[in-house]
Amino acid sequence: MVSPLLIMVLQSLQTDTGEWTLENLRFALTDSQVFRWLLNSLIVSVSSTVLVLVIHSLAGYALARLRFRGREMVFLGVAATMFVSLPVVLVPLFVIVREMGLLNSYVGIVVPTLFGGFATILMRQFFLTVPKELEEAARIDGCGHFQTFLRVFLPIAKPAFVSVAVINFLASWNLFMWPLTITSDSSLWVVQVGITSFQTQYQSSWGYMMAVTFLSALPTLVVFFILQRYIVASLKTSGIK
Repeated sequence: MVSPLLIMVLQSLQTDTGEWTLENLRFALTDSQVFRWLLNSLIVSVSSTVLVLVIHSLAGYALARLRFRGREMVFLGVAATMFVSLPVVLVPLFVIVREMGLLNSYVGIVVPTLFGGFATILMRQFFLTVPKELEEAARIDGCGHFQTFLRVFLPIAKPAFVSVAVINFLASWNLFMWPLTITSDSSLWVVQVGITSFQTQYQSSWGYMMAVTFLSALPTLVVFFILQRYIVASLKTSGIK
C-alpha cells in the first residue's frame, strides 16, 4: 500500500536522469493550473459533503426511528441505488442536467453526487443503536421529531458524521467521469480531469506528472490520516460488516 506513494514522492523529486531536484514541484506550483484544479475539487468536495451530511442524516433518522407505511420498501429502494453504477445512468443524467441549464457549473457537478444510498444506510444503522429510552425522555420533555433529532441524536452521532464526511469527501475529490462529461470549460476542471489533460501534454515527463499527482493527492491523504479513527469507530458501532 505504501510503495506506490513512496514511488510517487521519489519520482516527483527526481529528474528524468535520476538527479535530485525541486524543479518538478516548482513547475507544478507555478507553471501548471494545479491550484485552480485543487480549488475546484475543494469547492465540489466540501459542498457535496455538507449537503450529504444534512440530507442523509435526516433520511437515516427517518428510516431508523420513524414509523410509517412503506418504510421497509423505501429502505430497500435506497439500498438498491448502491447497485446502479454511474455509466448506467450517465446519458439520462446528462440530459436532465442539460435541460436544467446546469452544464459547466459547480451545481451541475455537485447535485448528482448527493443521492447515493451508502450514507443513508450508514446513518440509519448508527441511529438504530441509540437507546430508545433517550428518545422517550425527549418526548416526555415535549420534543418533536426534529427537536429530538437535533438535541438527542445529533450530538452523539459524531463518529457516523465524520465517517460519512471522510468517505464522501474522498469520493468527491476523486470524481472524474461525471465532471469530464458536463464541463467543457477548463476553468471548472476538477483535479482528476486536470491531471488527465496534463498527462496528454507531459506524458514523457514523469517528474512533472508525479509532482502534480502528489500535490493533488496530498489533501486526501491529510484528511484520511487525521480522521481515519472515526471511520473505524463508526463502522464498529453501526453494525456494518
